[in-house]
Amino acid sequence: MPIRSPRLSLLPLLLALCVATVPAAAQEVPLSIDTPVPCTESYDSAIPTPTEVIGHEIGTRHTRPAQAVRYFEAVAEASDRVVLREHGRTYKGRRLIHAIVTDPSNQDNLEQIRRANRQATTAPGQVSDADLEDRPAVVLMGYSIHGDEASGTEAALLLLYHLAAGEGSQVEAVLDSTVALIDPMFNPDGRARFVNWVNGNRGGAPTADPQDREHNQPWPGGRTNHYWFDLNRDWLPAQHPASQGRLDYFHDWKPQILTDFHEMGSEATYFFQPGVPERTNPNTPQLNQELTGRIAERHGAYLDRIGSLYYTRETFDDFYYGKGSTYPDVNGSIGILFEQASSRALKQETSKGDLHYAFTVRNQFLTSLSTMKAAVEMRTDLLEYQRDFFANREEALQDTEAEAFVVGHNEQPTRVRALAQMLERHDVRMFDLGETVQADGQTFRPGEAYMVPLDQPQGRFVKAAMERTSSYPDSIFYDVSTWTMPLAFGVEHAAVSDAPARGDRIEDVSFQEGMVVGGRSEYTYIVPWGNYYAPRAVQRLHNNDIRPRVMTDPLTARVNGSSQSFDRGAIVVQVQQRGVSPDTIHSVVQRIAEEDYVDVYAVDQGMTPQGPDLGSRNSSILEPPEVAIVTGTGGGSRYGGTSAYNAGEVWHLLSERMDVPVSLVDMSSVQYADLDRYNTMVLVGGSFDDLPEEAVTDWVQGGGTLIGIEDAVEWPIEHGLVDLEERELDVDSLVQDQSYADLPDAYGAQGIGGSIFETHLDPTHPVAYGYGETVPVFRVGTGFYDPSDEPGASVGTYDAEAPRLSGYLSNEQAEQAKGAASIEAHEVGGGEVILFMDNPNFRAFWYGTNGLFLNAVYFGQIL
Repeated sequence: MPIRSPRLSLLPLLLALCVATVPAAAQEVPLSIDTPVPCTESYDSAIPTPTEVIGHEIGTRHTRPAQAVRYFEAVAEASDRVVLREHGRTYKGRRLIHAIVTDPSNQDNLEQIRRANRQATTAPGQVSDADLEDRPAVVLMGYSIHGDEASGTEAALLLLYHLAAGEGSQVEAVLDSTVALIDPMFNPDGRARFVNWVNGNRGGAPTADPQDREHNQPWPGGRTNHYWFDLNRDWLPAQHPASQGRLDYFHDWKPQILTDFHEMGSEATYFFQPGVPERTNPNTPQLNQELTGRIAERHGAYLDRIGSLYYTRETFDDFYYGKGSTYPDVNGSIGILFEQASSRALKQETSKGDLHYAFTVRNQFLTSLSTMKAAVEMRTDLLEYQRDFFANREEALQDTEAEAFVVGHNEQPTRVRALAQMLERHDVRMFDLGETVQADGQTFRPGEAYMVPLDQPQGRFVKAAMERTSSYPDSIFYDVSTWTMPLAFGVEHAAVSDAPARGDRIEDVSFQEGMVVGGRSEYTYIVPWGNYYAPRAVQRLHNNDIRPRVMTDPLTARVNGSSQSFDRGAIVVQVQQRGVSPDTIHSVVQRIAEEDYVDVYAVDQGMTPQGPDLGSRNSSILEPPEVAIVTGTGGGSRYGGTSAYNAGEVWHLLSERMDVPVSLVDMSSVQYADLDRYNTMVLVGGSFDDLPEEAVTDWVQGGGTLIGIEDAVEWPIEHGLVDLEERELDVDSLVQDQSYADLPDAYGAQGIGGSIFETHLDPTHPVAYGYGETVPVFRVGTGFYDPSDEPGASVGTYDAEAPRLSGYLSNEQAEQAKGAASIEAHEVGGGEVILFMDNPNFRAFWYGTNGLFLNAVYFGQIL
């Protein structure tokens, strides 16, 4: 039975005729600026307007997240064209919602439509052109993933009202031939921060003065989520609840178009894709860009009609698949980025006159309509493109050397399963390994590894997510140049040219509970170090007033009558402790095994067959980490200061994953703070010009551990706490022969926006406990230092021959990186300064190097 009526094929013609009619046929939407909508005869009074529900006209205030949700609820209750779904909650508990908007007859067959749409991606050979003739297109209209780019959400409210209440041939065409998934707020937590600020700092007569408080939100601003992550970089890593919920319904529906509405600098005009042609990911088909260009013609026509300026094919790229406008491209969809010059406040002074919030909303609303128009007029082309994207997978991958990726799970089972969880969120299929595989000097055996084949519907995605890259069509990147997931998660893996035999498909990728090996002990338990959640296990001990010891040398202990080896960093838990009953300790140890996913070993004697005894003088009691992250800006400006992104990564890792209480101390408060409350201070990256030198230096020399990440390493070096020599590279001399027009690209080619290096470690150093001799690290920035001559201070250095594992790196920067310092740990008075030239916590998906940073937090006190 066909899903749609044959009259579907007539709708593009009706819509084209409608657009050609005179402007008098247009109705106005409830926006505080003239916004005629062609071919809309009237609006159904039974459907509430935004003003009737939220209490203000769109464009006169910034709508709060709760108001937006309330309006979506009201429309869904009043309209048979709309159903409302919740796809998750944010860290702050705010609802993540989307409305499904289509003709009532489609609503009656919604599940059938969804299944048929997915069939074109999972079994494309079973879907003919004739089948597609009667299927509606699915369009995911997404808005304001950056919370302070607020106009998108307002446009979403107007779009919902227009489609739910509008009467006329245009609305009829859209409802009949599309299913619209309207997601008004990709990031309600960030929006709430921003909206509370601007509404709370505005008087009855708004000002356009850029120095006014309304125009200057404080650090960290509303761009990011609760933990200060840019969610528009999380589509691929998918580490946050908002992203995970959004991916769930994306893959449930497999839309043909996904929109991503943003804002940019106030002096700009309006941008929509396609972006810079040379900066498109090579895994994206050319036809994708051609279809994007055809859709762009509709946007241009709508903006021409109201006299709005715009541009395409400049500035923005289509390379990193972790962005909302690019992620669809590797999933058979068309992703479209929109960037509106921002008023931020209700109005903003610009060189072209005052820019009003309502004006920005109107542009976003009209390009929402033009997107829906394109979906109607290009419906069969879009459906065929998506089907063929999956049907032609084998042809597209024919020049790919790898047929599968094999991942071993013996060494780091938690990190391996974290990678599997990430892949599963993207609809990727994984299988138990069906035969022994030898590759890259490693042996993977059945029962000890899983495989991720490219021969599956998501094969193109698997290649893009897992491959290493070193050659690029361009040397300029809007974001990172690489994201090789097995390297990021720090797992044993190999790309194999012949796909091995498959075992059963893996259905359960949840973390596996550990066990208490040897049962109940009346003497000690040992927790091996190196498992991802071992630091959380130690924190659980601290939270229960249990005092753990750390062993600084390898040892062998008797467990269940057999010898069990433990490497450096093993945690010893004495059962007989003052103030804590043995029953409490046994209970906590059991919870560690179950909830922190580590094996715990029961040991009944302190004397060991090899290595130090459990009460060795070289073992140390671990004190609870008391961590201060320096945040904010010293001078109170929203510009400069600490990196909110990096600060959020540390905060999230410690507080959300490891259950470690964290103090966020503004830089301007450090001078007056009681620093003795903390044993660890983290400089996360950014500018620390206003950090008080004397106070911090005295604190370090008095026994504190100062950790610097990325460019924050410059502060302790410049202030004499650490003596390192920076390697010099005269970039000016490299570009001196370039023309004026080519200079920006020539300078940009010497940057490192995000590449993966190989670091050689000293695994006997406490900062490297739990690691082998090498580790992939994520490198951003071009400042390289010679390793220290101080004995024992150099924990890690980049490979001396070929430091790059994946990503863009100019020849000149590659020479600079060879053998350069990666991790340094220096004794300063009674304290320590530990420097990470890289970012061990990048975007929450670098599980592979989180442990190095956590070692610095937990073991800095024993150096």
